[in-house]
Amino acid sequence: MSLQFRFAVVSDLHVALPHTIWEHPNRFHLVEVSIPALEIILAHLEQLNLDFLLIPGDLTQHGEPENHAWLTERLAQLPFPTYVVPGNHDVPTPMPDGTSIGWADFPTYYHKFGYEDTSRMYYTCELLPGVRLIGLNSNQFDAQGKQTGYLDEQQLNWLSHVLAEIEPDELVLVMLHHNVVEHLPNQSQHPLGRRYMLDNAPTLLQMLQDAGVQLVFTGHLHVQDIAQHQGIYEITTGSLVSYPHPYRVLQFHRDRQGRQWLQVESHRVDAVPDWPQLQQASRQWMGDRSHPFMLKLLTQPPLNLPPEEAEILLPSLRYFWAKIADGDALFDFSHFPLAAQQYFESFSATNRWGSPALIDNHSTLLLRTKQAKSSSKPV
Repeated sequence: MSLQFRFAVVSDLHVALPHTIWEHPNRFHLVEVSIPALEIILAHLEQLNLDFLLIPGDLTQHGEPENHAWLTERLAQLPFPTYVVPGNHDVPTPMPDGTSIGWADFPTYYHKFGYEDTSRMYYTCELLPGVRLIGLNSNQFDAQGKQTGYLDEQQLNWLSHVLAEIEPDELVLVMLHHNVVEHLPNQSQHPLGRRYMLDNAPTLLQMLQDAGVQLVFTGHLHVQDIAQHQGIYEITTGSLVSYPHPYRVLQFHRDRQGRQWLQVESHRVDAVPDWPQLQQASRQWMGDRSHPFMLKLLTQPPLNLPPEEAEILLPSLRYFWAKIADGDALFDFSHFPLAAQQYFESFSATNRWGSPALIDNHSTLLLRTKQAKSSSKPV
């Protein structure tokens, strides 16, 4: 059966009405551009005859009721359906605290955007005939009330039943906030990277692999990256309020012979009112605030450099994270000591043979059919 549809992904909106914006000297996100940038994106998407829009979490600055209310009202005006999942910023506390909504509130705000059953934080729905979306809640609270990325047992049991009922020719898209596949070297083990990973990612990956699911959409990391694990592609999309202010438009094709592929295009917001040179200003903003993060990266495992040695390398790393966020980064740190050179160059967008593999922004992903179990690979 042939199948073709087009959709978009916009992630980590961090929507903040002007009167709710937190003024903090070290604020990393340009939340003041959230609404004007979103309006520019939506104006573009409304011209494309989309079938649907996916938003994988961090819809608001920090769970403010008025920001959730503004967003739901705006999304309801779109000519195509939108589906969301919560991010860690959307429900920062289990119970309402006067400034943020609570756990049980989220589905009631977004009952028109996937959560027809408002009694739980996850859902499944038919997007189109033969196309199913599974929206998962990867945000949990431990016994001390600290947020963590995890799928609890109840949700996993529910997911197991949903996956067992997938029709043979049904295409399944999975969306959640936390990363399931590593997008950075050793991400699941590094103290700075693992907070963006799902703690029980191996369990979810095995369930998806057993069910033949191949496409997962995430956010949280604020980078443009496409990663693959044993035939599963995870497409994570950078943040609306962080350089390079990206969004994606994707086209799925399946021909009558059962061959199927996903075309990925990425776009940028170049300017908004009051920020006419948004790309340049935002990159500079990120570079100006990179020092503490890069110092940790240098002084923590695996490099463990003394602070005085780390300080020597920091000027060359000022825009390191901006290049990562932009996607398809290629690095040359041949002037660094060997261990540091090898470490930072390992973040380059290369394949196992060291050749450039620039698939993070514009690519065609070949997907296996239900019958053919050949390995997937980007073109």
